Amino acid sequence: MTRSLNSSATCDLLTLAEVLTELGVPKSTFFRWKATGKAPRTIKYPNGSLRVRRRDLNAWLETCEEPEVAA
Repeated sequence: MTRSLNSSATCDLLTLAEVLTELGVPKSTFFRWKATGKAPRTIKYPNGSLRVRRRDLNAWLETCEEPEVAA
């Protein structure tokens, strides 16, 4: 069974507010990261609002993980 483009695309997009809440950072920090190329990939709508794909946020979080330290 195939999902329509609208349902799969909408479910997988997070608003900027949702991303900020999940990361626990203020908007200013996110935009500083974005300006320096250190933020997750974003989608900019014609009205200027931003969205982040769930898969892009998860991939970005994986790049932020620190290696385990051997005890």
